[in-house]
Amino acid sequence: MHIQDSHGQARTAQAVGGVPAGAVAIGGMTGAGVAGTARPAPLRVDAQRNLEHVLRAAREVFGELGYGAPMEDVARRARVGVGTVYRRFPSKDVLVRRIAQEETARLTDQARAALGQEDEPWSALARFLRTSVASGAGRLLPPQVLRVGVDVEEVPAVDDARVPHQRGVAAPAALRVVTPRAVPAAELDDAGVSELLDVVGQLVNRAREAGELRRDVTVADVLLVIATGAPSLPDAAQQSAASARLLEILLEGLRSRP
Repeated sequence: MHIQDSHGQARTAQAVGGVPAGAVAIGGMTGAGVAGTARPAPLRVDAQRNLEHVLRAAREVFGELGYGAPMEDVARRARVGVGTVYRRFPSKDVLVRRIAQEETARLTDQARAALGQEDEPWSALARFLRTSVASGAGRLLPPQVLRVGVDVEEVPAVDDARVPHQRGVAAPAALRVVTPRAVPAAELDDAGVSELLDVVGQLVNRAREAGELRRDVTVADVLLVIATGAPSLPDAAQQSAASARLLEILLEGLRSRP
């Protein structure tokens, strides 16, 4: 492309953003010729703002409805078109992974803070649980974490003549507690889960060795407390009170008894 300068002479235009002449923009990346090195282009201000809206909306929607919520709900909450969401995240799995990674990192930081700032083992574990439940991060834990120790076993089909089914509602599966299964390393590393399990494991081991935590409590149990200790209620004050009350009950259940 050529642009006429003030003297009427043609000069080669430099693309906006410092991309050399002849560079071709492809999918948010730029490449100069065949031998050029691709590099990410900075997001425009409006694109960055849309990304922040989508991530905030995704945290809210997935926190309220779970990771099964459709992308359309995320787009509606973010007040953008669903196409805008898919431009940033080509599939829902990609968006779920992004949210799970962020929340896993936040929980890991909270666990480290409890380890470093509390001398008493039980106080450290209780502080981590209270902080994590209050932040609501448990509602966004990666699904693979909560699968540890729980297996889903399909129940045989029941006689339709004896048990009427609601239209459009599938028969529930029975849950049974089993020996904790080994989560594939790829699943753990995908969202930083292995690091989270390691730090929470230190909290659990310290409290157990001090005789303050039940011997049968595992890291998976502690994470399950975080996931279930933050119910999603429409009223913020009611939700906070319910979370605090439920957590105190769960903490009493975790403590060892003489």
